Amino acid sequence: MMSLERKTTNLSEMDVASQTLRIVVIGGEGHVGSTICSALPVHHEVIKVGRNSGDVRADISNRSSIEAMYAEIGKVDAVVLAAGAVHFSPLTDFPEDKFLFNLMHKAMGQINCVLAGLDHLNDGGSFTLTSGILDRDPIRMGSGAAAANGAIGGFVKSAAIEMPRSTRINAVSTGLQDISVERYGSVFPGHAPVSSDRVKYAYLKCIEGAITGQILTID
Repeated sequence: MMSLERKTTNLSEMDVASQTLRIVVIGGEGHVGSTICSALPVHHEVIKVGRNSGDVRADISNRSSIEAMYAEIGKVDAVVLAAGAVHFSPLTDFPEDKFLFNLMHKAMGQINCVLAGLDHLNDGGSFTLTSGILDRDPIRMGSGAAAANGAIGGFVKSAAIEMPRSTRINAVSTGLQDISVERYGSVFPGHAPVSSDRVKYAYLKCIEGAITGQILTID
C-alpha cells in the first residue's frame, strides 16, 4: 500500500503579518487615520504624517512637500493615504476652483503620493488609498467628492498592472464611519454608519495581505 507523505510548512515561514513593517499613515490623526493606526499591530513601525500634526509634516496638495516628506522618512514598506479635503456645494452653484480643489486635494494629492513614492517603497511594499461612498451612493452637494472618489478608483485599477518590483496598490472605499456621525451625519441622511472595526480590517487586508488593484467597499 502506497503511503502518502504530507509536506508541511513551518507556520513561522508563512506568517507574513508578523514581519515588522515600516508604515507611513498620511492623515494618521484624522477620523479614518486614527482607526487605521489603532488597528496596526504593535510590532510595526508607524509614522504619522499630517499637514499640521504628526511625526512628519506634509501637505499632499503640494508635490514638493510630498517629495520632502519621503526624503525625510526614507524607505518604507507601506504607505496609507487617509487624507484629502473636499468641498461640498450645490451642483448649480459649484465654483470651478472648488471643484478643482477637490480633485487636487483628495485625488491628485493621493496620486502624487504614489508617483513620488515609488522609489521609496521597498520591494513587495504597498500603497493603500482612500476614496469613499459618494461615487456609488450619492448625496446632495457631493458631486465634487464623487468625482474625486471615481478618479482614485480608476487610478488604482490601472496603476496596479504597472506596479514595479512586486509592489501593490489598493483603495478602501467606506461609507459614513461610526466615529464620524456626530460631525458629518447630517449630510448623509439615511446612511447607516459603518463599523470602525470593519474599516480597520479592510486596511489591514491591504497592508498585510497580497491583493492588488482592488477597491474594498465597506458600506
